[in-house]
Amino acid sequence: MLRRREFLVSWLASVLIAVALVVGAPGRAHAGEFEEGAKNFIKAMTEDAISMLTVKDIKRFERARRFRTLMNKNFAIKGIAKFVLGRYWRKASEEQQEEYLRLFEDLMVVTYSDRFEKYSGEKLLIKGAEIRGEKDAIVHTTMVKANNATKPLKVAWRVRGKDGTFTIIDVIVEGISMIMTQKSEFASFIKQNGGKLDALLAELKKRVQDNS
Repeated sequence: MLRRREFLVSWLASVLIAVALVVGAPGRAHAGEFEEGAKNFIKAMTEDAISMLTVKDIKRFERARRFRTLMNKNFAIKGIAKFVLGRYWRKASEEQQEEYLRLFEDLMVVTYSDRFEKYSGEKLLIKGAEIRGEKDAIVHTTMVKANNATKPLKVAWRVRGKDGTFTIIDVIVEGISMIMTQKSEFASFIKQNGGKLDALLAELKKRVQDNS
């Protein structure tokens, strides 16, 4: 069975998307605008998540619906799923690909939407941003628990921007890339099951049902 790795940032969405780095750097003026845009994007996304998902009196299905909306707005889930599956995506039939994409998105929703119900005042502080290419930047943040109960958690967000629109393409929690971690786990599971994608699909379906 797939190892159930707990996402350390329990009140934020799971982030798994393909990273295709762009060589080069934007001009100085554009870099400043891009950097500010990336930071503002993360700030706005966090505020939306808190306001939409931490309401105490909403039903579970409504929180899940809101989470799915927020996730699809800020994260390219299809890109996430394809990257995580790696070479097995190219080998899959059209039917398998469609089922996998559906199950992957459903799994993200049932796994993480409920965690916002337990929100207890955590804050995400934006520390800065660095340009990584013409379209990529990393926004460095720190998650602080209410009353500084625990050591702050370092969370870096890799975002991609185009024409003023940004998308999160990876999250690095205390130096650990979420997309690479999940890709390794999926590849290991498929290998342990004779290289058969259907085994992974069955496992994802089970996990969705168990968490629904």
